Amino acid sequence: MPRPGPLSLNTATVRERWGLAECADGCSRRGISAISPWRDALADAGGAERAARRIREAGLAVSSLCRGGMFTAADAAGRRAAIKDNRRAIAEAHALRAASLVIVSGGLPPGSRDLEGARDMVRDGLAEILDEARAAGVMLALEPQHPVACADRSVLSTLAQAIDLCDELGWGLGVVMDVWQVWWDPDLARQIARAQGRIAMFQASDWLVPTTDLAPDRGMPGDGVIDIPRLRAMAEAAGYRGPVEIEVLSRRWWSRDPSEVLGVVQERHATAC
Repeated sequence: MPRPGPLSLNTATVRERWGLAECADGCSRRGISAISPWRDALADAGGAERAARRIREAGLAVSSLCRGGMFTAADAAGRRAAIKDNRRAIAEAHALRAASLVIVSGGLPPGSRDLEGARDMVRDGLAEILDEARAAGVMLALEPQHPVACADRSVLSTLAQAIDLCDELGWGLGVVMDVWQVWWDPDLARQIARAQGRIAMFQASDWLVPTTDLAPDRGMPGDGVIDIPRLRAMAEAAGYRGPVEIEVLSRRWWSRDPSEVLGVVQERHATAC
């Protein structure tokens, strides 16, 4: 198996104990070449422009910004607010020179059972911001989420659905291949091949047995059941040439010394991705 591409640290992996400045310094010290911040980290760092300068001073690239999306809402005012927030996210991604803006679609609006209607909101929301993203040079990277998140977080559950939106709406859209979210899909190999040239980000963490929490209980690559190197090889066969972004949302890893966590991240990037 060929060696993985460069390593990028998603700041969620150490978010409980390190802010953006500490993440940037830690990555720089260890020779990690890229970082993926979350938007709340930008706010804590004094805004996107200040965060961008700090990241550049550390010599790092920005592989992605997390997140935009959350288009689904119970009323028109909520949908307008979501569009406004996505426009801010596009501006932040542009300021960071991020390779992509990760889009998490949003779940069912409160009190709703209209799944198809929620998916229509996602498509319409993307269509409304796409020209602005294109003008800013920001790739909107659609991240399908595990089906357990359909009700409250993401009505986009499969790579096939994400690619369908790319086909419908055209250039400026890509897909995030987060292995924790999609590894279970029996049609995954065919859909990865179908995503030729449109995989914007490859994210790695592992599915633990047992998984005790469907948000912050991900495993470090190599600790669970996902064949990450096999999925990476499929992504690379479909044209992906970017970094491996390690994103481990985990209370057990958040409780540990972030410097130690970065060392484990580097080791697992080399041996389990």
